[in-house]
Amino acid sequence: MFEEAKYNNKMSKTYEVFQQELGSLRTGRANAAMLDIIKVDVYGQKMPINQLGSITTPEPRSLNIQVWDINNVALIDSAIKKSELGLNPQIDGQQIRLPVPDLSEERRNEIRKIIKSMGEKCKISIRNIRREANDELKKLNKDKEISEDEVKKKEKLIQDYTDIQIKKVDERVSGKEKEIMTI
Repeated sequence: MFEEAKYNNKMSKTYEVFQQELGSLRTGRANAAMLDIIKVDVYGQKMPINQLGSITTPEPRSLNIQVWDINNVALIDSAIKKSELGLNPQIDGQQIRLPVPDLSEERRNEIRKIIKSMGEKCKISIRNIRREANDELKKLNKDKEISEDEVKKKEKLIQDYTDIQIKKVDERVSGKEKEIMTI
């Protein structure tokens, strides 16, 4: 039997992941969530920085990472440099300092493009979930498990939920853009 709640949950989870990714974007103030999108290749797998050391924010414009294993310092350093965050780590033993520079106009525009691209990817994922649901409905109809009317009703429900999620993504994107562009 067709469960629209399953697809609604998938769409909601997609939006939640999008929100987390947006939270990791730099807005001028330092926060530990900025580093969440960076994965470091250690111990044969990709791990987030917060699993390799403790992250603190001693000042609004800087982050400190106290790395637990000294062997991982260079790996974390290179992962941060390769990321799109534009941060320049300073190493002091097992401590990595990350000064967070003011956002230049050019960097603000880059971040704006990244936000738009994240929003677009999220909307594509939501539409793919809608297509998956519609494909399942068509298959159930073909196998004579549900009627044509039932298919139309369920497709409309899925479309309504898709529209709601996409509207939420658009609102979040424009809100984050305003936040980035405000000096």
